[in-house]
Amino acid sequence: MREQVIPQKVGNRSGMAAKRRTDGAAQRPLRRDRDGLGKSLGHRMRAIPSYVPFILKVSFAIVVGGLIFAGYRGASAARFFQIRKVETQGDFRASAADVQSLVVREVAKSGVWRADLKEISTRLERLPWIRVAMVSRVLPDGIRVRLEERRPRAVVRTAAGRFLWVDDDAVLLGEMLPADQMPAFFLRGWNEDQGDAVRKENMDRLKRFLELHRDWSAAGLSERVSEVSVMDIHDVRAQLAGDDSQIEVRLGSQDFGKRLKDALSVLDAHRQTPRGRFISYVDLTQGRRAIVGFMSGGHAISDSSASASTSLISETSTSDMPAKSKRNQRAAKNAARENKAEKKRQAKPGRDEMNGGKRPRRTRPTP
Repeated sequence: MREQVIPQKVGNRSGMAAKRRTDGAAQRPLRRDRDGLGKSLGHRMRAIPSYVPFILKVSFAIVVGGLIFAGYRGASAARFFQIRKVETQGDFRASAADVQSLVVREVAKSGVWRADLKEISTRLERLPWIRVAMVSRVLPDGIRVRLEERRPRAVVRTAAGRFLWVDDDAVLLGEMLPADQMPAFFLRGWNEDQGDAVRKENMDRLKRFLELHRDWSAAGLSERVSEVSVMDIHDVRAQLAGDDSQIEVRLGSQDFGKRLKDALSVLDAHRQTPRGRFISYVDLTQGRRAIVGFMSGGHAISDSSASASTSLISETSTSDMPAKSKRNQRAAKNAARENKAEKKRQAKPGRDEMNGGKRPRRTRPTP
């Protein structure tokens, strides 16, 4: 009979576990040397000198940095960097003396090297006429200032009677000088208070004024106007120039060029009448109908302070001005004849004047 041999299965769990237990029983932990800790500490102590060069380098860098900082502070405050000259460019209307004095005052505290250029620029832009100020250093002892000045746009007549230039940002710049070019007419009604809301209102007034100036200059009417009141931009009023300087034209809120032209036509037609020299205003706020106001003759001659009060008002339609002008011419001729006859009567001496101003006595006849 043959003997049967049963082979052991590979991967048998019991066999693998027994083998693992057998191998584990054969291993023993190594015995740590008791003197290993002491040897490691000594080894570390012997390695400390290798770090000394690095520590010395870091310390040296810190010392050098401190010396450089101290030297910088000392050098920046030294007399070597004290302000000695200020260069200004672009100062056509701005005061160069004011610019230089402000820069010297600010830089004297810190020296040129440590001067706060941004702060100096901000302070310069608060001066009249200066819109933008660019400040730079010119080492060792100089400051250069480049200016961009504001552009004057109109002349404002203030409540005190001063004539000041104003720019697009509604900033009052300075007095109008005799050498300045005379504007076509002035702006009246400026609010001289401070604040953002007031500035916005003034910018609206300036915008309306520039619109009037553009339209009237294109139409050739600006020479007839002395100043324009824009206190209320919806009630624009123009004061005429020359011989008509006492006359105000009320234009309302629109069609300023057409209304001014119509008002001047009405005025020229009434100038040919005896009452022409007593005209106080021409009101065209209603558009087509012109209202002409007259001063009383007595006030116009003897009391100039009462020129605003009117005693007579007449209405004229702007559509029938030619017919009106003809009637005015006939009325002017009739008035001239009446005035001539009146002068003759006044020139003829009366009976009382011929007798020396005394009335002669009647005498009774003698018997």
